[in-house]
Amino acid sequence: MRIVADENIPLAEAFFSHLGEVERVPGRSLTARQLQRADLLLVRSVTPVNAQLLADTPVRFVASATIGTDHVDLGWLQQQGIAFTNAPGCNADSVVDYVLSALINLAQQQGCGLSERKLGIVGVGNVGRRLQDRLQGLGIEALLCDPPRAERETTTAGKFVELSELVERCDVFCLHTPLTRQGRYPSYHLFDADVLSRLPKNSWLINAGRGAVVDNRALLACLGQRQDLQVVLDVWESEPSIDTELAQRVALATPHIAGYSLEGKSRGTEMIYQAACRFLAVQPQRALAQLLSAPAVGRIGLCADAALELDLIPRLVKLVYDLRRDHDALMDKIQQHPVAIGTQFDQLRRNYPERREFSSLLVEGVDRGSHLASQLAGYGFSVDECFSVDK
Repeated sequence: MRIVADENIPLAEAFFSHLGEVERVPGRSLTARQLQRADLLLVRSVTPVNAQLLADTPVRFVASATIGTDHVDLGWLQQQGIAFTNAPGCNADSVVDYVLSALINLAQQQGCGLSERKLGIVGVGNVGRRLQDRLQGLGIEALLCDPPRAERETTTAGKFVELSELVERCDVFCLHTPLTRQGRYPSYHLFDADVLSRLPKNSWLINAGRGAVVDNRALLACLGQRQDLQVVLDVWESEPSIDTELAQRVALATPHIAGYSLEGKSRGTEMIYQAACRFLAVQPQRALAQLLSAPAVGRIGLCADAALELDLIPRLVKLVYDLRRDHDALMDKIQQHPVAIGTQFDQLRRNYPERREFSSLLVEGVDRGSHLASQLAGYGFSVDECFSVDK
């Protein structure tokens, strides 16, 4: 059996090698010719999967190690009898870590606390729901906007608000909706010029969902008129050839890496591996816990007066992941290679350094039941509650 895999899918050989020969290929330039002897195809979101790619190839199973399926012609695959799977939720915790790091950075820049802000979450799927849970752990209530989900979840419909109400009542907007262009609730350009103009003064807008949910051209025009609006963008229209002027106008700009933690990417590989084993009717022989490397900093001990340090949690957040490093890397590429930004954007993603999730850090020396313990757990850190310090 021959398995063709995107070169950036981590641990592909470790998981799949006992199933067959694994060949690595560049995902964005993959062609039908490279699949003439392939049985299984493993892709990421940069590879359009459709008739042009797969017609007249022996591929019978396609797996995308990603949450979204915008890049896949699901109808055509079904018509052809080609099995498909993806990895919903695989990097949800990674994206939530990214959002919390963004919030920490913005709060420090603005000299305010998160408890002073009113947060709204647009799109309450795997990522939005986990973000809500983390915020609740921090004692922060968030308003939710997800019309399709509000219709399906009739017992919880009262927890959702319309976008107009969210814009009126919130001053922080976290976007995690999939990209849809049809139906009753299309998300394409959901945040258009009109919505952007109605965002309250000193609002924060964070898009780590899909680029075209925000009208990038309208956002650029808005930022030209409003100095108070702070924007964090990880996703863009026309990726990888992003609008460099917009990238330099926002507070924090990153190259679509919110879900790029080692755990998030590797979890996606594990999920599609398990699906492949089910498709082939074989018993899985690999598990992520066996293959994941230990983090560079896996545990940290706190002294007795650590809880008195006001910047303790921001320091721990940045110890594990500070997205400003990714912002600086993208800004450097824009300054050095403005014309070839598409190539540079892809290089940043392809050569992304190892990043771990907050849960990889065990914080020891935390008093059981303390406010600090609940805050650390709320951010997603692992907390050793069995060890208490003297009061």
